[in-house]
Amino acid sequence: MTIHAHPEAPKHAADLPEWRLDDLYAGREDPRIEQDLEAARQANADLLELKGKLVAARRDPQRLGAVLARAIGLYEQATNKLWAVGAYASLQTSVAREDQAWAKFEGDMRARASQIGSESLFFTLEINQLDEAEIEAALRANPEAAHFRPWLRRVRLVRDHELSAEMERMVNDRAPALSNWSRLYDEALSRMTVKVGRESLNLPQALNRLSDPDPASRKTAATGLAKALEDNSPTIALCLNTLAFEKQIEDRWRRFKDPARSRHLANEVDPEAVQALEEAVVEHYPRLSHRYYALKAKALGKRTLDHWDRNAPLDQEQPRQYDWDEAKSLVLSSFDQLAPAFADKARSFFDHPWIDARPRPGKSSGAYSHPVTADKHPYVFMNFMGERRDVLTLAHELGHAVHQTLASPLGTLLADTPLTLAETASIFGEGLVFDRLLAEAKGAERRLLLAGKIEDGLNTVVRQIAFHRFESEFHAARQQGELSPEHIGGLWLQVMGESLGPAVKLNPGYEHYWAYVSHFVHSPFYVYAYAFGDLLVEALMEKRLEDPKGFAPAYETLLSGGGSKTYVEALKPFGLDPRQKAFWERGLGRLERLVDEFEALA
Repeated sequence: MTIHAHPEAPKHAADLPEWRLDDLYAGREDPRIEQDLEAARQANADLLELKGKLVAARRDPQRLGAVLARAIGLYEQATNKLWAVGAYASLQTSVAREDQAWAKFEGDMRARASQIGSESLFFTLEINQLDEAEIEAALRANPEAAHFRPWLRRVRLVRDHELSAEMERMVNDRAPALSNWSRLYDEALSRMTVKVGRESLNLPQALNRLSDPDPASRKTAATGLAKALEDNSPTIALCLNTLAFEKQIEDRWRRFKDPARSRHLANEVDPEAVQALEEAVVEHYPRLSHRYYALKAKALGKRTLDHWDRNAPLDQEQPRQYDWDEAKSLVLSSFDQLAPAFADKARSFFDHPWIDARPRPGKSSGAYSHPVTADKHPYVFMNFMGERRDVLTLAHELGHAVHQTLASPLGTLLADTPLTLAETASIFGEGLVFDRLLAEAKGAERRLLLAGKIEDGLNTVVRQIAFHRFESEFHAARQQGELSPEHIGGLWLQVMGESLGPAVKLNPGYEHYWAYVSHFVHSPFYVYAYAFGDLLVEALMEKRLEDPKGFAPAYETLLSGGGSKTYVEALKPFGLDPRQKAFWERGLGRLERLVDEFEALA
């Protein structure tokens, strides 16, 4: 989940942790990098020797099972080495965006990994030449191969959308060059200067000013941000248009009728479930976002909110600040209430240099937990500024880290979790901390916390579904040709206006705000996973209330399953089915009840 950093460093910023990546490699010249790339190359060379042997063994279950087991083992070995190098390059570059040497290193490693990985492209293509019955017989005959049944299921999902071996290699080989459009986008935003009065802010700093208690400060920041985004919109629009056009071409060759379909397959989610989610959220716009923003406007003494007031605090006081030790204590004690094992897993990230929380020049905005590979450990990245939302972000990312740690015994191929379940532990962890804060709050403080929780929910559910609808509109329009920044801005205003409602005024300049949403460039159609995960967690938290003691072991089983089960299989023990619209309405109802309580406390 993305966060933003204040222009002023928090107190005791020098005491905030920075990660050490020497568990991976000691630097760009570390000989282990070349050793691991060579090991990946050798594993793929050994795998290449098995080319044709899967098809040749299709009538012999014992032989096919043995070949599958060896081949998948080699494939995972190569994956571990390539992903470790790639993770190191990405992690190090994310804290050194101003260092072109690291940018070059990341680009070079991406290109080399792609070249090495090309040698294994035949493997999944050959798997998909086999019939279902042939694979099933082989798995029954070989327990080692049967371990990888869930991975094989995911490979088979794209069977109808694969290209020839030569075409697949071409797509793979040109991917590093195509990714430079994303790099151009990142560098444009990281170098962007936002003029706010006499100050020159970067993007995260400017975004954070939109939550400043001072209305004039918010307005000035919003105006400066709009101007900076407008100035950069030709470059950003070109990036977005080019990547969308490239996606159209590949989708056409792969026979995807819907631009979101490839994401649904990767998530192992039914399009009908996403459609039910979208419909349920849109139907709740009036009862959630429209209603809440009208209440907030009234609370701020206004008839309507300017768009820069959307995340404004309800009072003029500076929000309470938390130091790192307080944040750590809150997160660990909240996790411990769920189960001590969860707190123990999270504590290891504080005990080791596995968290980078200190804001500094050249560091990217945002927050994430990078799993690296199953035979390594995750790293947590964030910019801790000491606000309540930073505490919640810490809980969110540590939820990811615990999830990734619990799933690691499965191995990299099976631990890799679809987005729809990947957000489950993170949002659950965040919810545990919020419940702890809310339980201890009274009166005005409780109302402020409710406002924060509601706004987080609206940003995670309503806003992300609006983003999803904007993407759908943009990709549909891109079919007719390139879109100008003005055209893109018009789509943005239409979709966001629907979601925010009449109580929010979209002032001039807001039409450029689509340009800073990095998911549109990096991960098309990713955003609905946030809403999916948030509402799924709401349902799980309801289940926890029914049986707190019985919930924890069942929940640990869900997380430990990584990507070995589909979301339907993973949620079946809880009696939940996200393919039903009623499922989403239950979660939305919980958010609506928070709005009810907020109104009652007015």
